[in-house]
Amino acid sequence: MSKILIIGGGIMGLSSAYYLNKAGHEVTILDKGDLSDNCSYGNAGMIVPSHFIPLATPGMISQGIRWMFSSKSPFYVKPSLNPNLISWGIKFIKNANAKHVEASAKPLMEISVLSKNLYKELAAEPGFDFGLTEKGILMFYKTEKAGEEEAHMAEKGRELGLDMEVLTVAQCKALQPQLELDVLGAVHYRCDAHLYPTHLMAALIKHLTTKGVNIVRNQEVTKIETSGNKINSVFTRDKEWTADSYIIASGSWSPAIAKLVNIKTPLMPGKGYSFMVNEPEQRMQIPALLAEARVAITPMNGSLRYGGTMELDKINKRINMNRVKGIVEAVPNYFPNLHPEIPAEKDIWFGFRPSSPDGLPYIGRNNKYDNLIVATGHGMMGLSLGPATGLLVSEVIDGKKTSVAIDSFSPNRF
Repeated sequence: MSKILIIGGGIMGLSSAYYLNKAGHEVTILDKGDLSDNCSYGNAGMIVPSHFIPLATPGMISQGIRWMFSSKSPFYVKPSLNPNLISWGIKFIKNANAKHVEASAKPLMEISVLSKNLYKELAAEPGFDFGLTEKGILMFYKTEKAGEEEAHMAEKGRELGLDMEVLTVAQCKALQPQLELDVLGAVHYRCDAHLYPTHLMAALIKHLTTKGVNIVRNQEVTKIETSGNKINSVFTRDKEWTADSYIIASGSWSPAIAKLVNIKTPLMPGKGYSFMVNEPEQRMQIPALLAEARVAITPMNGSLRYGGTMELDKINKRINMNRVKGIVEAVPNYFPNLHPEIPAEKDIWFGFRPSSPDGLPYIGRNNKYDNLIVATGHGMMGLSLGPATGLLVSEVIDGKKTSVAIDSFSPNRF
């Protein structure tokens, strides 16, 4: 048994703690907040083996430039002379090519399938009722261009062994008769699932506390002491913490932590918004993705959660209501009988997705410090990849062969 200190109490930190505790380690989690405001709570709750295409794709650059000129677009990069953004952007452009997309598909698919299977195992455990539902996800499209792209991706998914099928409008209507449609069709990602993030996070925290994991809230890391190729201790305010191994799992705050030990972790926070609308009619039973609008809709706890946008900027607490309006206005274009109102600002959740420049997560041992492991950079797939990342972190620390290959996710690749 060894002592493990995890910096960050989001889904990566909690999942890592779960598997490390299960392996017999003594685990402490430090979080700068009270665990109620991290990115895992407000997301769409989708488990997505279908998402084997990284954010860095050839068409994303031209599409992103077009979106820059719309205040309601789903993607925005705030123009800035911020050297971190410039460096990130250069790396993104270098990776936005067909070769990278092809090389990323298998590792992304493997870690996603592993994670889904681990969620199924977790859901079977006592105390873990977080609404795991395996109805897949429907990717709706309104244009022939999007339809062709989605059909091509479905074909690639089937080659990888994933259950994906192109549906006609009639087939879509048969699945959810009460939901009016104004679309050309959809791809049914039958391989996908969804859950209720709030219940998941609460269940993990309760379980870990019961099992003796020390979860320490409101402790921001201010200094890290090292000697040679080892981390010796971590400081929060006036308290020192020591361990045998240290894990950076701080989401979009990870670069700031890494900087304390002179490590560069290329990462930009991608702000996303979501809000809940009560849905007593339950017209939507299967989560939806709107291809052109980049909006996600998930049935959740008797409501629908609407989410979307990716704003690359410095971490901030601003709510851009135009982006929220973009989400709201997109919905009836696909579903004429769904008319969510623009929510009050107090009812809008926002969080920061830790986005790497090549669209792949960072999972593994840092090559500068033997006892430092990194688990961050999962972008929009953080919740989806949580359990797999936690298991892989545990396997790395124990020196075991990892359940899936993690070479593509090396934190030392840039």
